[in-house]
This record gives sequence, C-alpha cells and structure tokens, in this order.
Amino acid sequence: MDSSAVDSTNQPKALRVLFFAETWERFSYYGMRALLMFYMTRHFKFSDDAAYVVYGAYTSLVYTTPLIGGMLADRLLGGRKAVIFGGLLMALGHFAMAFDQLFYLALALLICGNGFFKPNISAIVGRVYSDDDRKRDRAFAIFYMGINLGGMTAGICGHLGQAYSWHLGFGLAGVGMLLGLSVFWWGQRFLGHAAEPPDPAKLKAPFVLGISREWLTYLGTALAVGAAWFLVQQGAALGYLLLVVGLLALAGLLYYLMFHAQPQERGPMFVALVLIVFSTVFWAFFEQAGSSMALFTERNVDRNVLGTTVEASVFPSANPAYVLLFSPFFIWLWRRLGRFEPSTPLKFGLGVLQLGLGFGALWLGATSSQATGMVPLFWLLLGIALHTTGELCLSPVGLSMVTKLAPPRIVGLMMGAWFLASAEAQYMASVIARLTGVQGAEDAAGAVSPTSTVMVYGSVFGGIALIALVIGGLMCLAAPFLARRMADVR
Repeated sequence: MDSSAVDSTNQPKALRVLFFAETWERFSYYGMRALLMFYMTRHFKFSDDAAYVVYGAYTSLVYTTPLIGGMLADRLLGGRKAVIFGGLLMALGHFAMAFDQLFYLALALLICGNGFFKPNISAIVGRVYSDDDRKRDRAFAIFYMGINLGGMTAGICGHLGQAYSWHLGFGLAGVGMLLGLSVFWWGQRFLGHAAEPPDPAKLKAPFVLGISREWLTYLGTALAVGAAWFLVQQGAALGYLLLVVGLLALAGLLYYLMFHAQPQERGPMFVALVLIVFSTVFWAFFEQAGSSMALFTERNVDRNVLGTTVEASVFPSANPAYVLLFSPFFIWLWRRLGRFEPSTPLKFGLGVLQLGLGFGALWLGATSSQATGMVPLFWLLLGIALHTTGELCLSPVGLSMVTKLAPPRIVGLMMGAWFLASAEAQYMASVIARLTGVQGAEDAAGAVSPTSTVMVYGSVFGGIALIALVIGGLMCLAAPFLARRMADVR
C-alpha cells in the first residue's frame, strides 16, 4: 500500500501513523526532560551549577545531531530506517536511565537517537505530499498538534517520577517511546516510497571489508554515542567549541554576504542573519523553562491546587497545553488581518516583547512574595502563557522564512546556521541559568529556604525581562527597515 491511501478525513493514512508516532515520541522526550534537572539535583545531589552545565550540554547536542541524522537519511538510509533506528536508540536511553551508573550513557543514546528520529519523521510528513498539494499545510498543522499533545501529557512522567520513583517516571517515558516506535513499525506500509532509501542496492552492497554502507552507519553510530558520552560530561569545553564554530559560521556568512552575494540577494540575506541572531536570544531566554524556572518552581512557587501539592515537573506541560489552546486564535488573527498581517521581523519583535513580559510576571511574583518566599501559582502560569504567545509569534515562521530569504546557492548552509543557532541558544540558556545558582543556601538537611532564594531568581528573571523588552522594542522599531529589504518575500 502506498502513501496515497486516504482516511475518512481525506488525508493520507500515513499522516495518522506519523501523528501518533510523534505524539508518543514527544511524550517520552518531554517526560524525561521534565525530570532531568530534579533527578540531578535531588537524586545525584549535583550542585545547581553542575546540573545546569550537564543540562545545557545535553540539550545543545540534542539540537546538533539532527543535522547529521538528516543528512545520513537523505543520502543513505532513507527516513523509515532512520526513524526506526533512532527510536530504538532512544528507547534504550530511557530504560538506561533506570541505572545510576549508566546516566551519561543514557543521555548519549538519547542524543544520538533524537538525531535520527526527530528530523526524519518530520521530513516524511512533507514527502507524503506533493509540493503543490493544498492538504500539505494542514497536514503539518495536524502534525504540530501531535507534538504538543505529547508534550502536554508528558507531565504524567514527571508526577510519577517525583512522587513515587525516578525510575518509574523514566520507565514510563521509555514505554512511550516503544509505543511510538510500534505505531510507526505497524504503519510503515502506508508510507509507500516517501521514506525509502535513495539507492537501496547501493545501501546494501558490500563497501568496506564486506560490510554494507547501512551497517557501517549503524556501527559508526556507536562511535557517535561514545563522543556524545564524552561531550555531555565536558560542558565547558563543549561551550567553547560551540562558540568558536558559531563565530566562524557567522564570519563565513558575513563574508559571503559582502563579497559573493548578488546585489538583489544581500538585503534578504541580511534580514535572514538578523532573524537568526534574534532567534538565538529568544530561545536562550525561553529555554530557562527546563532549568532555572524548573528549580524556581520547586523551591519558590506555591503549588498547592485544591489541597494537593502538584509536583514541579508537571508544569513544563503548561507550555504545549497553551500552544494547543492559543494556536487557533493566532491562525484566525493572521488571516483576519489579511494584508495588514505583521511582517516577519515585526512578529519576531513582538515575540521577544511577550517573552520579556512573561519574565516580568515572574519578577513581579517574586518581589511581591519576599516575606514568605513562596510565589502564588498564578504568576508562574501567567509567565508561561506569555512565553507561549511569544513563541507562537516567532516559531512557526522562523525556519521557513530563513529558507525563503537565503540565496538559492546556500539554502542548506543557512538552514544549518539556523539549527546551529538553536544549539548555541541551548548552551547559552545554561550559562544564564547559572546566575540563579544558590550554593551555600542549604540548611543542615540539604533543603533550601524559600526566603533565601526567591530574590535570587527574581533578580535574574527581572534582568532577563528588561533585556528582552529592550531587544524586542528595538526589533519592532527596526521591523519596517528590515521588511523593505526582504524584497518580495512574505
């Protein structure tokens, strides 16, 4: 059966398979990530700074490996084999989290598995449809809902992990990954040729010492797992490496802009570089959600709901829940505005402004609660809501606009720069989070007094709010200038 088979909604049956596979995979990924900071600080007794470094190394590598996994799938494996292989690695990583001695190996397996799984399941969605198929955009909207549905329900892993057993939470994440993989395995017959290797005969033919290219890829991944195992423990070195690579990439792109781009390409490419830089700042602040905001929620937020204390690892699920709630409004708003819809640079500026307002809400909550050190839950939920509306202004248009603005000869390079910027942002987020470290504030039992930490978090969140509001305001002011240099790109 091929990918042209449709269901009762007139969408290919392949979409249903990909939707549920991605939902379960995101359930497992976000479930594990919700627990990670608490697992390090409470189970392993890492200091705040040490936990932030490991978290930053892990998340930056998670955003780096899809570049390699996507390339290997496009040139060798095909999407189907890459997704299955990546899913198996991630399932092994989740279950390895149950063993203390395998902690870093588990992170390495998750990093490499994500590199194969994440970019290729999204690519398969696109390949199921022809470029001019009007159902294509709706399919990606449905797929995006699956991502957020998985993230919204991932709080179950967090609750079970913190309230009962770390290993139960991680184990449930592993079960979720296996469910997603099972759905994909069962439904691969609906994918047709959309996920097959570009040259099956070449892939399976003996290449080196009688070993095929396919098996060399699998064996080579073992070396990649070893490299990830090493790098996730060397956060500072990884940070310097990302900094050097990022600066070299920016210098190279600026050199191309000045000396090789055609005159009509320079304006749009300049705007693309500006968007990449601003997106890096946005995500470095936004990704405090999994690090400093997570520990702030545990230590300084009153999480009592109807007489029950909700575990801190449940609250990251508020963001995907808000995405599902607010997305229809934003879709309606942009359509309603029609030709008055804000330009992409203005959307970026508005997104950063709303992010700043979200951190301003956290700062207000902290400053108004200095006496007790416990911030009302309202302020946390308001902050996350504003972060989400900012995300919905910026995230849906980011990568697509960069690919449209880039000169045709270097579209792939500009996409690589976008993903590299995402990895840089993840590491920058961990550096910012270290400003909230509260070493020395623990009592004899190892607990942290809320009154001694509330303004540590409050001052950092207030600083982020101020910087974001200034940067967002400048972007909004510059938006007309940038929009004029986008030529006919909209």
